[in-house]
Amino acid sequence: MARTIPHLEELRKMDRAHHLHPFTDHATMHPSGTHILESGAGCYLQGEEGKLLDGLAGLWCVNVGYGRKEIVEAVAKQMQELSFYPSFFNSTTEPAVRLADRLGRMAPGNLNYAVFSNSGSEANETALKIIRQYQILKGKPERTKIVTRDFAYHGVTLATASMTGLPSCQTPYGLPLPGFLHAPAPYAYAMGREKEAEVYGEECVATTKKLIEKEGPETIGAMFLEPVQGAGGVLVPPAGYLKAMRELAREYEILFVADEVITAFGRLGAWFASAMWNLEPDLMILAKGLTSGYISMGATIVSQPIAEVLMKGGYFAHGFTYSGHPVAAAAAMANMDIIEKEKLVERTKEKLGPYFQKKLQEFAGHPAVGEVRGVGLIGAMELLPKGGRKDLRPGMNLGIAGAAKVRKEGAIVRGIRDLLAFAPPLVITEKEVDELFGAVRRGIDHLWD
Repeated sequence: MARTIPHLEELRKMDRAHHLHPFTDHATMHPSGTHILESGAGCYLQGEEGKLLDGLAGLWCVNVGYGRKEIVEAVAKQMQELSFYPSFFNSTTEPAVRLADRLGRMAPGNLNYAVFSNSGSEANETALKIIRQYQILKGKPERTKIVTRDFAYHGVTLATASMTGLPSCQTPYGLPLPGFLHAPAPYAYAMGREKEAEVYGEECVATTKKLIEKEGPETIGAMFLEPVQGAGGVLVPPAGYLKAMRELAREYEILFVADEVITAFGRLGAWFASAMWNLEPDLMILAKGLTSGYISMGATIVSQPIAEVLMKGGYFAHGFTYSGHPVAAAAAMANMDIIEKEKLVERTKEKLGPYFQKKLQEFAGHPAVGEVRGVGLIGAMELLPKGGRKDLRPGMNLGIAGAAKVRKEGAIVRGIRDLLAFAPPLVITEKEVDELFGAVRRGIDHLWD
């Protein structure tokens, strides 16, 4: 049920006059009015549209749900004790130290050191600079090129947008920059190969190998992979694909970076997807679920061998004013306490993840659905026009239209190209999963209206 928000039109007027939104078509948004959200609790948000079930956890990040007093209290306590001090000047703060220690002990393999930042983009940018410095210190300054994939999302700085494999993030800015290479993603559905996904995955690995050999392995510094490609469309890797890509990096002595901005902290039913698939990355990228979005924070987790080279290599001239911000670190610690105390990782793996995937799979036969895919508490649904797959055309944006219809039915999901994406808070219940997919079904039942 819609509700009245005081000063709603005044807020919308100010928004039109002064606010440039990220990833937004302003000409489309403003005529109908910006959505204003007021409050949140658990898996729900309140705004002028009434109560909405958030099926995307904000932006893939609010893992512990909205309104968690434990995080609020930890943040308030830290603000009272020490609101800010940098980790510059041979100094730091207790929350930053304790968070680095906790992540170093939790992360798989020899990922023992953390470099803090404010977002996933900054964490990936940090990784790029660490990789360059490391290669220089190892006497291999020519290893500057970076391999990522089509449909990848690694951020929006000039360098990280160059790693991102989405034209919408590159074309307006004349990107990618030189030296950023894109291999094919294992997006079997997009190629009409979904019935032979493993074979197509093998072909993608073979094509990546050819790309590396063509460019010259001695010129490539690192390979960045999201274990599950999130913003690119929730692309779940076929069996054997990630292992083969990891072995390919090892074969050519290319550093391997796991971008776990979306997949870490329980989303897939494990603390880290790298541990699920035994990726043993040289660096790992964290953000989003690190604080459940309560405060901005990112982290680049660095393996022991790389960290040792950096620490012996002289002045480390990188960092941000807010790297390891004590308030953000306190939020992260409280967030991880909740995940551990409520066993949200185990709950996702053993109960809610399987239930979520079961309900998602029920859409496989829907006439407006071409494919469903997912793992844990993340999933996607490819949508079809009335004429079926043969009538799909670039720019139809059925996902955008479908997400709008689902929102009118009381749930927030993300529309990407011609698909819907889902990633609800880890605290979601079976009843709420039913509610989410009930809204999805009502929405796509009217997709062709």
